[in-house]
Amino acid sequence: MLLLVETLEQREIPWCMIGGLAVNHWAEEPMATADVDLVIAAGRVAEAVEALKKAGFKAKRFAWSVNLKGRSKVSVQISTEKFYRDFPQRAVPADIHGILMRVASLEDTLQGKIAAWRDRERRPSKRQKDLTDILRLIESHPRLKKSLPADVLKHLNSLETT
Repeated sequence: MLLLVETLEQREIPWCMIGGLAVNHWAEEPMATADVDLVIAAGRVAEAVEALKKAGFKAKRFAWSVNLKGRSKVSVQISTEKFYRDFPQRAVPADIHGILMRVASLEDTLQGKIAAWRDRERRPSKRQKDLTDILRLIESHPRLKKSLPADVLKHLNSLETT
């Protein structure tokens, strides 16, 4: 993880963590996450991937991401979806496991989880985790509840009544 951060920071490539690590930063109680999701500023993805390959990562390209594997068991996924394009410019510094990183803003983290939950192509178990992550963010930051779209509120309310 440190090698990833150092490689991007040395080249001054704007980036930020999204997904589970970002939720863990903003939520009061962290949960285990199997991978690291991040986004690189638009126009700098190819440069970042090349730098990370030179640093020892292996890269595999997919339609909406570039997956990296380093020496550790942690897999890294760089999202290339347009939705996340502006997240790095609003990122905040955060200490994650003793490493200074950039994390998507609270609002961007929430919007990212809403978008992931709405993606019908994701496995049901992943979508359920996305909904749980949304709930974790709302429990830690109740003011966000009023900004939730109706479809998300409906599902969260159904959880509260069961």
